[in-house]
Amino acid sequence: MRVDWRTSVAVTGTVVKYTAVAMAIPLVVALVYGEDLLVFGASIFCVLGAGILLERADPDPDLGPREALLLVALAWLSVGVVGTIPYLLAGYGTASTLAHPVNAFFESMSGFTTTGATVMGEISTDQHSHALLLWRQLTQWLGGMGIIVLMVAILPELAVNGADLIQAEAPGPQLQKLTPHIQETARVLWKVYFAFTLLLAIVLYSLHLVGVAPKMDLFNAIAHAFSTMPTGGFSTKADSIAAFSAAVQWAIIPFMVVAGVNFALFWHVLAGDTRDLFDDTELRTYAGAVAAFVALVFGLLYAGVAPPLEIGGTTEGTAEPALRHAAFQIGSLLNSTGFATSDFAQWGTYGQLTLLFAMFVGGSAGSTGGGIKVVRWLIVCKALHRELFRTAHPDAVQPIRLAGTVVDENAIRGVVVFTLLYLGLFGAGVLVIALDAARIGLELTALEAIGASLAAIGNIGPAFGRLGPFGSYLDLPATSKLVMVLLMWFGRLEILPVLVVFTGSFWRR
Repeated sequence: MRVDWRTSVAVTGTVVKYTAVAMAIPLVVALVYGEDLLVFGASIFCVLGAGILLERADPDPDLGPREALLLVALAWLSVGVVGTIPYLLAGYGTASTLAHPVNAFFESMSGFTTTGATVMGEISTDQHSHALLLWRQLTQWLGGMGIIVLMVAILPELAVNGADLIQAEAPGPQLQKLTPHIQETARVLWKVYFAFTLLLAIVLYSLHLVGVAPKMDLFNAIAHAFSTMPTGGFSTKADSIAAFSAAVQWAIIPFMVVAGVNFALFWHVLAGDTRDLFDDTELRTYAGAVAAFVALVFGLLYAGVAPPLEIGGTTEGTAEPALRHAAFQIGSLLNSTGFATSDFAQWGTYGQLTLLFAMFVGGSAGSTGGGIKVVRWLIVCKALHRELFRTAHPDAVQPIRLAGTVVDENAIRGVVVFTLLYLGLFGAGVLVIALDAARIGLELTALEAIGASLAAIGNIGPAFGRLGPFGSYLDLPATSKLVMVLLMWFGRLEILPVLVVFTGSFWRR
């Protein structure tokens, strides 16, 4: 049968409708601070109306496998679109950069896809309301574990096709079913995610109460918990986490690293089965990569080869700030969080190249981290090793194993295809961004263009140079911003669920 697009549109309307429910949180903040109350009241009305209107496309939707793929692609694009409404209304009649529709769409999609790239000229409660800044943080938290996963968890009608929906949205090459019912699995993942978010907010606010983090009040504690666990990277401060004390920076590091771990492993630990945690090959590789990159960057910073300029001096010859900056930036960029404690855009060549390589790694499958993912790199490396072995021993049969389990050949082929598509889209993005900048006379270095494309498709956020952690993407032409939005969309849904919608075979019988 042909794809029943009306079914996908109708369920997309349900997702949009519940996005309006999420806007009630910044509406409460608007009431507390007396700021932008009309903005969020009107936004809820508009988004709720749009969702109800889309639901009318099919009164009795019945999702099949292809309708599920179309739904995931449409839902993520739709929430990115309706998420622009608060930005547009707040910026209407002002000089705010978010008053421009392309800028508002960029900021919204960057939030929901947990990219963390921004076009905001000024980021502070002096320039924007507390409610708008919290909405910006909340979009990342909603997108971190997955909007569709949340919908499967709370809507029984989606549980029938829940496995297809979550598989299309979840990061990584496979879905790990934790309970007999997929709806309960979705709830488990969100419970673990919520628990870590709540714990981080408590830790950050506790630092404020004991006097070692004067700027980390309750609002900032909640806001940064909302953007840490989804590996998002948005901050309420223009200087990101550099605006806060060293105690805050140390407190956030372990949570960023944890956010790059498969959340299913934590459920096994809570269930009393700790063997999965220690036997997991991907986790061991991820931890080893973090440790190796931290050691390398620490050496560069301590030796003064790539000194970050921080308030009070440099890291050369000083162990604590060198280790703190190294651990923070690797914990942030390797799994695509995008926070910063230092303007690494000003680091030396060796430091920036090390961070660039770290950005290609990504988090674990089943985490909120972006990028290619550690398990895919493991499979690619094992596949390369097998091909070398077969070249020397053509008659040998050598299956690829992970943690003692044979990896299906279809899964290997899928990993190779994804990796090639990822690198191909990344390269195309570099070329388009560089040429588009040259078209308007904007001088971008090769590293800046490479960083911008990788930051978008890897959902990382900051790049290098003027596009670095203390800069923004505001100066890029509108066409480049839209290309980056497309890359964010592709990257968050891991390319294939979106790309397949644009093929003729998807729509044919």
